[in-house]
Amino acid sequence: MERRRPQIAPSPPVSRRKAAAAASQEWLVVPAAGEQRAGEFGRHRIMEMTGLPARDLRMLDPLLSYPSTILGRDRAIVVNLEHVRAIVTAAEVLVRDPSNPRLRPFLQELHARLALPDAVTTNPATDGGDDQGNVPISGSAKIPPFEFKVLEVCLEHTSKCMETETSVLESEAYPALDELTTKVSTSNLDDVRQIKNRLVQLSGRVQKVRDDIEHLLDDDTDMCEMYLTRKLAFQGVNNESSVNVDSNKHAFPDHDHDHEKEEEDRGGDTASSHGSSACVKHVEELEMLLEAYFVEFDGTLNKLCHLRDYVDNTENYINLMLDKKQNQLLQMGVMLTTATVVVTAGIVVVSLFGMNIHIELMADPETPEMARIKNMKFWETTWGTVAGCAAIYLLAIYAGKKSKYLQ
Repeated sequence: MERRRPQIAPSPPVSRRKAAAAASQEWLVVPAAGEQRAGEFGRHRIMEMTGLPARDLRMLDPLLSYPSTILGRDRAIVVNLEHVRAIVTAAEVLVRDPSNPRLRPFLQELHARLALPDAVTTNPATDGGDDQGNVPISGSAKIPPFEFKVLEVCLEHTSKCMETETSVLESEAYPALDELTTKVSTSNLDDVRQIKNRLVQLSGRVQKVRDDIEHLLDDDTDMCEMYLTRKLAFQGVNNESSVNVDSNKHAFPDHDHDHEKEEEDRGGDTASSHGSSACVKHVEELEMLLEAYFVEFDGTLNKLCHLRDYVDNTENYINLMLDKKQNQLLQMGVMLTTATVVVTAGIVVVSLFGMNIHIELMADPETPEMARIKNMKFWETTWGTVAGCAAIYLLAIYAGKKSKYLQ
């Protein structure tokens, strides 16, 4: 008796186009020579082109909020500076989300810089680097590698953007702070609060870029990883050496294989050690490039620090003003309380005379002379009570000022 296999209901088909669209990303590929091209590339395709791991590609996703950073990898440089997200190789640069309108000035500057002749694009800040991967133009001038040209454009664009934001913030902050010192109101306080929030955010962004550049300057190995053209040149030299070793092996089959292997390993180690030592010793070109923009970001950060100090001084001044107002209100409260006590003493006198008792002063006058005398005694009592209350009040105020409780 045959068993019937349970039939599984077919799952609804998944659209391959939607899956491919979800996996693909919009990139702009700008080669060192040739026409640029835009298209959608999948993550695996980008990993094959650049040799980057998936965690580095997540850093370039515009939907995710990653702090600014510059990373040197084996075959590429990962640049994540504000809205500039790019992957720089020795032959091309891949720009993420090229349709972003904020990237338009960056792309224009990148095209203009790459279109210039090599002699013109040589930056004075990067001259003097004894780079073996560069080709001399005339005398001691050298052509900067492609990756350094792109990195310089990225740093320059980011520096200009942050400098512009700092200038705008300064133009809005100083008048608002001065107005707040003149008049403390709810609207002025709200304006200063918003300015302070923008100041804190902008300072953190500038500080992050500055710290990344400083970290690169402190580590020659990280800077060495960013010499992509030089590493390609050394790889070519190593490949030629390996080809020569293989040809010698086939040419002399009777040679001792152990001796050949030892010589091959020794040659490979020598080439690799020579490349590493040369790379570590000759990083002046990238060091001077990073140092120049480190100074720019540090100057922008100093402006923001001065603005923050001005905000703190304004807050301290406002607090002193509020403390002074509070002290004045407290003094006014003491004076009003003293006046209330004195008036209460006068009310006691009035209450005593208003009691329903039979005394000679309350009797009806029998003659005009008695009426005149009673009227005179009334005014004497009234003015005496007022004068006594005033004297007690002045005496209390004098005692408060003498004891320095009142100013």
